Amino acid sequence: MTLPLLALDFDCRFLSPARLPAFKGSTLRGAFGHALKSVACALKRQDCASCLLAGNCAYSLIFATEKLDASRLSARPHPYVLNPPATDQLQYREGDSLSFNLVLLGPATQFLPHVVCAVEAMGQKGIGSGTTEGAGRFALRRVTMGEQPAQVLYTEEDRMLRPPDNPPCLHLEADAPGPAGELGLGLLTPLRLKDQNSLQSALPFSLLVRAALRRVSALEEHYGSGRPALDYHALVMQAGAVESVQADTRWQEIKRYSNRQKREMLLGGMVGRLRFRGHISVFLPLLRYAEAVNLGKQTVFGLGRIRIVEPA
Repeated sequence: MTLPLLALDFDCRFLSPARLPAFKGSTLRGAFGHALKSVACALKRQDCASCLLAGNCAYSLIFATEKLDASRLSARPHPYVLNPPATDQLQYREGDSLSFNLVLLGPATQFLPHVVCAVEAMGQKGIGSGTTEGAGRFALRRVTMGEQPAQVLYTEEDRMLRPPDNPPCLHLEADAPGPAGELGLGLLTPLRLKDQNSLQSALPFSLLVRAALRRVSALEEHYGSGRPALDYHALVMQAGAVESVQADTRWQEIKRYSNRQKREMLLGGMVGRLRFRGHISVFLPLLRYAEAVNLGKQTVFGLGRIRIVEPA
């Protein structure tokens, strides 16, 4: 089972002063959606659900996932994750930098040019407060992919978009069973998980595994090779035997303004560090996959970003 993935890093420079919230995921996601529609949509006033062009439209595929497929029980997940900068900086001056990460999944990877054009359009319009007065405008300096040495896909100087070399895919291949060991887990942004319709403030290993199974299964079913042939019940039972040996976590609330509901909302979740002990190796492929695509609710805002510290 493989799912194409492009993990893109956008490096921008402000052309005018900007005022942004401490957590910038919602602001960036909203601006990205408006810009992508302006770039990709051929029929500006047409509803995506009834548009004949929806099947070949970057905006419809990437952003407008609310349309239900008659053969599915629920809407498909968004094929992207937007990870905002970790800084809580509020005020930016002209010339200051802004960087963020955007992960494209499955068929969304085919629309790389549309995505880069959309980020440029975001910069022309501006982000944050005061955009009608010219605040928050920025220039896209470069787009890179991968760790050091990163592949440069686009630069402000030449304005040429280079195709990625050997773009990676997410795999879900089992590791060889190993002895009991420890696994560290960092919750970098608020992780919002529900169990029996209630948000959870603790993270036993079995809840982590169930969340990863749901996330991976949904993405693979809609964009990959189909629902993974895993023994879900057996995995959850095995996860119940893994012990939590450290839980240094807290609940963090994030404020966002909903343009749809015209009000401020709170998105709370768990952040911090955990450590587990037990037979971990069987779960590593699942957790590595989840590490790339975030977990829980509101992943498109950058929530649920995790980091795995594998046993030595």
